[in-house]
Amino acid sequence: MTPPGHPEQVARLGAVERGLAGLAVERREAPLAEESEVLRCHPAGYLARVKAEVPVEGWGQLDGDTYLAPRSLVAALRGVGGCAAAVDAVLRGEAKNAFVAGRPPGHHAETAKAMGFCLFGNVAIAAKRALDRHGLARVAIVDFDVHHGNGTQDLLWDEARCLFASTHQMPLYPGSGAESERGAHGQIVNVPLRAGSGSAVMRAAYEARVFPALEAFGPELILISAGFDAHADDPLAGLEWEADDYAWLTGRLCDIADAHAGGRIVSTLEGGYDLQALEACVAAHVGVLEERGR
Repeated sequence: MTPPGHPEQVARLGAVERGLAGLAVERREAPLAEESEVLRCHPAGYLARVKAEVPVEGWGQLDGDTYLAPRSLVAALRGVGGCAAAVDAVLRGEAKNAFVAGRPPGHHAETAKAMGFCLFGNVAIAAKRALDRHGLARVAIVDFDVHHGNGTQDLLWDEARCLFASTHQMPLYPGSGAESERGAHGQIVNVPLRAGSGSAVMRAAYEARVFPALEAFGPELILISAGFDAHADDPLAGLEWEADDYAWLTGRLCDIADAHAGGRIVSTLEGGYDLQALEACVAAHVGVLEERGR
């Protein structure tokens, strides 16, 4: 739970459920992650601070817009656990792809700092699990949230085995994501987009920058930070994408996964704050994953 009027609200999961209605997806409950899973990316002192701030009632606050309710830690650990379970299922061949519908999101959580509604770096932790537990050599993360995934970038800055590619509106919160931010091994690809640039510019940017980087990297697994707040109706930004853009983008990522990773994709929910747009975008995104995963 978040305070009344907060954009990262529980109603988002209702919109996701409506978006999934009618799709032939197998549903699994997200397990509660062990604390050791969080420690793949975050230091023990940071986890202890988050735990200490969880209120008995009402709300605690970690930064200007990141709140804690009494069960926020449980929700965040289920987000981490859901991503871990999805990675395990896909890499064991139980499913070709998976979508993790959880909140709070994770891509703004830095190594020792909660911010932007995020407590733990779900997708970065999932990447480390795939690399360290399953023995993969190359994992790619594609983040199409309208805000730059500064937390994912921070957590994986030194990780040569992980390509991180992000498209995002700039200038916009959190202020990071310049093309010059390349990572310790040149494995980070940031593609800033101007407000109002729309679908055609986005598609051209992916064709020119992101897809070639993925093809050259040859990932054994693709992870997606699936934020839907670049949609034209979202109140927090202005990239002017439509639901069809998410279907196109998902299909193209499935093509690359088919070519290099045996089709293996794990997508996890990030932003998306207009509820009708979120419903439509989830339907478009997961609809393609379901079709391609048959």
